[in-house]
Amino acid sequence: MLDSTAMRTVSWRAWLFSLLSAALQLLPFPLAGPVPAWRRLFCWFCLVPLLIAVLSKDATGRRLGGLQAALLGYLCGVAWYAGNCYWIYQTMHIYGALPELASLGILILFALYLGLYHALFAWVLARLHRGESPLSALLAAPFLWVAIELARARITGFPWDLLGYTQVENFLLVRLAPLGGVMLLSFVVAAINAGFAAAALSATTKRRARFGCAATALAVLLSGLGRVAPPADAAGHTATLLQENLKVGAEGRDLVPFPLAEKYSQFRAWSLHPLLPSGAQPATPPRAELIVWPEAPADFATSDPSFRLQLGQLAHAAHAPVIAGSVGVDFDPASPRGYREYGSAAVFAADGQYLGRYDKIHRVPWGEYVPYPWLFAFAGKLISGIGEMEAGSAHTLFPLGQTGERAGVFICYESIFGDEVRQFTAAGANVLVNISDDGWYGDTSAPWQHLDMARMRAIENGRWVLRDTNTGITTAIDPHGRGVFTTPRHVREAFAFPFGYRTGLTFYTRHGDWFAWLCAGITLLFLVMNYSTSFAWKTRGSSPGRTHVN
Repeated sequence: MLDSTAMRTVSWRAWLFSLLSAALQLLPFPLAGPVPAWRRLFCWFCLVPLLIAVLSKDATGRRLGGLQAALLGYLCGVAWYAGNCYWIYQTMHIYGALPELASLGILILFALYLGLYHALFAWVLARLHRGESPLSALLAAPFLWVAIELARARITGFPWDLLGYTQVENFLLVRLAPLGGVMLLSFVVAAINAGFAAAALSATTKRRARFGCAATALAVLLSGLGRVAPPADAAGHTATLLQENLKVGAEGRDLVPFPLAEKYSQFRAWSLHPLLPSGAQPATPPRAELIVWPEAPADFATSDPSFRLQLGQLAHAAHAPVIAGSVGVDFDPASPRGYREYGSAAVFAADGQYLGRYDKIHRVPWGEYVPYPWLFAFAGKLISGIGEMEAGSAHTLFPLGQTGERAGVFICYESIFGDEVRQFTAAGANVLVNISDDGWYGDTSAPWQHLDMARMRAIENGRWVLRDTNTGITTAIDPHGRGVFTTPRHVREAFAFPFGYRTGLTFYTRHGDWFAWLCAGITLLFLVMNYSTSFAWKTRGSSPGRTHVN
């Protein structure tokens, strides 16, 4: 058992370092807009204070117990999630119309829950610390960090702002993403953090200098060479992406409904005469070969004949396929409501034919459904306007032309799931389309964080991503993760974006999160070896190090 005396032996410096690490982990990610290059540099040492706190000795000169380390990690994790995802409060209060106290409560519960992952990281790291030197634990730290990120993705289903996303603009390091995905980048960043921590914790000046110089050289080299951008990626095709700028949630509930006929008329005019990214219009505007309408708070059902008729007419008039955010409805007498509702993307061929729809597989918790409704009944008001959405099940592809190109469509929140998005490309998608309603996030960091994750999906799969949003940020992302042009936020307009079709599959597209699973296996191996060593020492009647209570 861990008593209060043992807790009091944790130095105040360790608690301070835990909070310092949380603050440093916030800086490389968007806070309220694009991340300046200098702030990305904090990624190379943002974990160092936490590693030092967990692997240092307590006030009595003994190594920290597992629960002591877990509490240090928990403090760091709760502070980081509350700071990184502060936009949850605004989403719940302003757009979900929940009271301020309830919205704050959801944010706190969210941080307390997901902070457990940092606690697990610190607990395992402390268990791996045997003997006097922390080097064996630091050697395992990058593998352990990636294993924890994998757990975030697979168990909780919220792999938001993984450490590797800090490198989305590092054109050297992102070359690893098509091999092992964003978590391979997380490993590299965590490894350099471990190098700096080894320098700080080394017992001799010679070792401190050796580890410090090596970590600094790698960080400087990767950051410097990463600024050299590759040549522009050939496009050759043009898509019209519409940005509707409709109000969402509580902000839009008092608005007069937007009639389909009026919306269609405006939608048609924009689609046929989009602006160029530069704002300058040539005598003959480029003909759109694809038209995309974003996910938006509009009650247009794919089962509505008028909706299908008018969108089909637009596709026929423009001689271009149309992908439109909508609500998928299937009538089902077996359902309690008599029908099933999905967040969907309706697709029309260039001749106006309705091809079908893609139904969102990963729904937004507390936005499109209430997880464990008996526990979160107070959050029901958030979904009062859109109902209880069902989850889709198929990674459907859609043909875009006569030459066989196909599009994979993923919706909003799904862009954070690399292992899911890759399945569209693995099935044969030549271009990826991401429609999103980022209006729920308001003017917070979330739209920019969301954009970085969509950029990583382009890099991992070697595909153009057409990202069309309701309130911005709308852009076309090339296979190197570069946005051709980003539209202003809160502007209602349509823009013509260049893009290209690509073939071939990256290693990551074929094999998914293989590297993350490898890290999980290696972490398990470290734990087994640690247990075997500990058991061997106990059978000899001695100990390799501390005997503090865990």
